[in-house]
Amino acid sequence: MLCSPLALAACQTGARPAVVAGAPKASTPADVGGIYKVGTPYQIEGLWYYPAEDYAYVQEGTASWYGTDFHGKRTANGDRYNMNDLTAAHPTLPMPSVVKVTNLANGKQIKVTVNDRGPFHSNRIIDLSKKAAQELGFYEAGTARVRVEIVAEDSLQLKNIAMAKRPPEMPAVIASPRGAVLASSLEPLGPAIVPVPEKAVRPVVGQPPAPAIKPPAAKPGAKPTPKPAQVASVGGIFVQAGAFAEEANARKLEQQLGELGAVHISPTTVNNKKLYRVRLGPVADAATADALVGKIKTYGYKDVTVVRE
Repeated sequence: MLCSPLALAACQTGARPAVVAGAPKASTPADVGGIYKVGTPYQIEGLWYYPAEDYAYVQEGTASWYGTDFHGKRTANGDRYNMNDLTAAHPTLPMPSVVKVTNLANGKQIKVTVNDRGPFHSNRIIDLSKKAAQELGFYEAGTARVRVEIVAEDSLQLKNIAMAKRPPEMPAVIASPRGAVLASSLEPLGPAIVPVPEKAVRPVVGQPPAPAIKPPAAKPGAKPTPKPAQVASVGGIFVQAGAFAEEANARKLEQQLGELGAVHISPTTVNNKKLYRVRLGPVADAATADALVGKIKTYGYKDVTVVRE
């Protein structure tokens, strides 16, 4: 029998699965929450991550997904995570931005909005919401081989919307003193210095920052300037934001709370089960700790406690 035009695709052998028709879109401009944020380089488990605006970003690798542990809680740019929205966490792309994700095993593809940081596994490149994993067909498997491509036009639109909602603060400028300036007090003009433009740098994962320039060696006979002693903190008041069985979840919370102060992960064992505690501190006093508890609770984490050690 001959194939009809409508069934022609079904008669092809070895054809690549078609993209799902009518796949849901990424967050609309009206849904954009949180602030526009790129961030500074950071290190997790010995790997350095360099956030940057890269509107030519394309990468293939492994995708994973995250759900109930962070549902309703704050993301790294202050948005609210909803596992039923089409969103994602990425270690270096701007937040918010839009990426197209293609499941290389079945050809399905969707757009998602990046509004969080992660995953912090060296073999994974993106962490998708539960809904996105379902749409791409790897919810049950947990991971999939994908291609991630930034959508520059959509990303710039979300950037403009986020910055319009909350413009960045302008640095304070101290007014120059007024008064007469004598010509004799001015230094003679030297040759003009033309700045050399810096080369664009793509985000790199796994490389440490450039080493600092060493100070010149002291002259013979000169007494070295003593350095202040660094005393390791013993005990104090800490705020524990949460405890997780999965270290990756603890790392994600560590990134989300990074702007609130010094955050660290403290492993422990309870009933023969290893837990990763996310703590801030030490803080100055109980009043500061209580204020920090209230702030963290606005992020959606209710089991926040003050710990004294």
